[in-house]
Amino acid sequence: MYDTQTAIGFIKRCFEEALTGSLKLKRVSAPLFVHQQSGLNDNLSGVERPVQFDVPSLKNNGEVVHSLAKWKRVALKQYDFHAGNGLYADMNAIRRDEVLDNLHSIYVDQWDWERVISKEQRTIDYLKEVVQGLVNAMAETASRLHTKYPSVNIPIQTKVSFITSQELADLYPGLSSKDREHAYVKEHPTTFIMQIGAALNDGESHDHRAPDYDDWSLNGDLLFWHEPLKCAMELSSMGIRVDDKSLLEQLEKANATDRLAFDFHKQVANNELPLTIGGGIGQSRMCMLLLGKAHIGEVQVSLWDDETIEACDGKIFLL
Repeated sequence: MYDTQTAIGFIKRCFEEALTGSLKLKRVSAPLFVHQQSGLNDNLSGVERPVQFDVPSLKNNGEVVHSLAKWKRVALKQYDFHAGNGLYADMNAIRRDEVLDNLHSIYVDQWDWERVISKEQRTIDYLKEVVQGLVNAMAETASRLHTKYPSVNIPIQTKVSFITSQELADLYPGLSSKDREHAYVKEHPTTFIMQIGAALNDGESHDHRAPDYDDWSLNGDLLFWHEPLKCAMELSSMGIRVDDKSLLEQLEKANATDRLAFDFHKQVANNELPLTIGGGIGQSRMCMLLLGKAHIGEVQVSLWDDETIEACDGKIFLL
């Protein structure tokens, strides 16, 4: 367990170096919580309950973030970032309604990053370029890890297979969205599934996406084949963010136009925030992948049920 902890620290240091060099990012401090009425929290699929608490001194409630998807875009404006530069932060969150399994925990740790782009960069080609940069940073980290710990040898395939969610559905018409991912990523170990959120031809979406940060036509999930669990592992959800037009269209499709009352949404609708691209990269999941671990509790401290603790036979970290 001690060796695992030192390897986790090594992975995080190496990847941050590679990530910031690839995307020209500056590290900033990030909030653990936001005002309940700010509209800055990530609504996820719309049913998860954020952890809330009262703040007597402010006569207001705070809530622990689910992610920093919206906050980062506001911060880029406040910190006066310009096109070609961006920020990243260590994001820690609590998602109390998460269904616990080998890949999911109520504790979430991510590198949340965001970069200012120009109007001309709001394209699929630019999205692919950034995805490739992230994959290259991961491959560099895996290589450095193997040099330091020769017994750990899990190389990252740098060739990315890009496929849209509709193309994936057409390829595997009889499978659920998750089973499609497993089938495809098994044959293409580094995959980016594009255009997630909008309804497919069968009327169902590949996966839910909040309507107010990613542009559903310019986003996607980065997945890798995880051999110990023999499944596709999502390591990052990312995308080019909504502009005024796509925000309104997606809020209407999601029956969520009431969110236009929030300051964040007003700023996007009025073109007062910079155009950006961004996402989150799971820290614990990256460590799971690169160290060949079978349970996320082997690389982070969280709460687990007795059955899981017994099955993992002392290999997971406990509170």
